[in-house]
Amino acid sequence: MSQASVEKKAVEKKAVEKTIKEVRCVVTSDKMLKSRVAVVERLVKHPIAGKYLRRRTKLMFHDDTNQTHIGDEVIVRPSRPMSAMKKFTLVRIVRKA
Repeated sequence: MSQASVEKKAVEKKAVEKTIKEVRCVVTSDKMLKSRVAVVERLVKHPIAGKYLRRRTKLMFHDDTNQTHIGDEVIVRPSRPMSAMKKFTLVRIVRKA
């Protein structure tokens, strides 16, 4: 194998690395210090009726500066577990309530 093909494979391998999926959600609870609860809503089509159902997923994220409040729209990303429930960290606030 030539040096160029080895370098090309190394570049392709870096491009294939796992991407971190950021999630857009709305804050529903800010009663804890440095922890927030948020809800992600999605639409799922019913297999038989064909209607769209609204499904919600609650997730807990770490807010180091306590800058988010109820109703804020935020973007969070997965991180190492900080507690039994808290597995996301705040990336940025999209819209304040």
